[in-house]
Amino acid sequence: MGERRWLRVGAAVAVLTMGPAMSACGANTGGSAAAGGRPVDGLRILVPNSPASGYDTTARTAAKVMQDAGLARDVAVFNVAGAGGTVGLRRVVDEQGDENLLMQMGLGVVGAVYTNRSKVTLTDTVPVARLIEEVEAVVVPKESPYNTLQDLVAAWKADPWKVPVGGASAPGGPDHLLPMLLAKAVGVAPKRVKFVSYGGGGELLTAVLANEVAFAATGIGEVAEQAKVGEVKILAVTGAKRVAGVDAPTLEEQGVDLVFANWRGLVATPGLSAAQRQRLVDLVTRMHDSAEWKVALATRGWTDAFMTGDEFAAFLTSENERVAKVLQELGLG
Repeated sequence: MGERRWLRVGAAVAVLTMGPAMSACGANTGGSAAAGGRPVDGLRILVPNSPASGYDTTARTAAKVMQDAGLARDVAVFNVAGAGGTVGLRRVVDEQGDENLLMQMGLGVVGAVYTNRSKVTLTDTVPVARLIEEVEAVVVPKESPYNTLQDLVAAWKADPWKVPVGGASAPGGPDHLLPMLLAKAVGVAPKRVKFVSYGGGGELLTAVLANEVAFAATGIGEVAEQAKVGEVKILAVTGAKRVAGVDAPTLEEQGVDLVFANWRGLVATPGLSAAQRQRLVDLVTRMHDSAEWKVALATRGWTDAFMTGDEFAAFLTSENERVAKVLQELGLG
């Protein structure tokens, strides 16, 4: 059980020092939507991967909530895909001092920074807020011969190369980490896993429906509706408990000692003043507290995992260390 403890995403962490870009927040600025004034104008949210991905869905949902709640006007969401999110990360770092630019990010970018040996890292950005957690699903096409996780694992152990797994993550991202950790937990050597990476959740779902992979690891929100109408079968969910509205047991219920969840949040450009950073924190906090966001959480099946500022900075430090350790221990670093 000791190993399982550090596999859990979102555990409490001690506050750690991050560096100049992650210094303490300053006082609120007046006259903005964050402080209860007029709506924010000119806000942009960069999505560092493709449309219809988990990041894209989260960013566009957040933008809509901000607008519907009267917190911001005409929020622009745009995609800069490449290298697991590190191309978008480079763009954000290069736009130093732009107080109206946020980047949607999460566990996948943490892993991509490590596996791509990116020269820019999340420590070069200003942490604003962690928004959500989302458990993953182990999913197969509707015509799959695997009706239970045990069926899948038996075939996987017999010949891993004949049981390819797809994910909408680059190496080090959640859809990659999950099958590697699952492989280790059930006795398949991670280096023998045939992992096929897709550019986003839409591409991955198309591949699953076309039987291009034997199974997929993906966020529950990407496949819950397809499972309800019988287009795919969810063999397991990866959280500590079952997901409401999803007819699938947890990994633990099926004898696999693994609990895993993805998370997503927002960071800003480096070089912001304390007041500029606080303005963004306040804006996102008011979005989080809105009735519209609560509806979005329930609709999407997301778990509220909100934290801001220095607490989020400390969490990012712990995630950088955790992901590096996981990849090294799996022999994938």
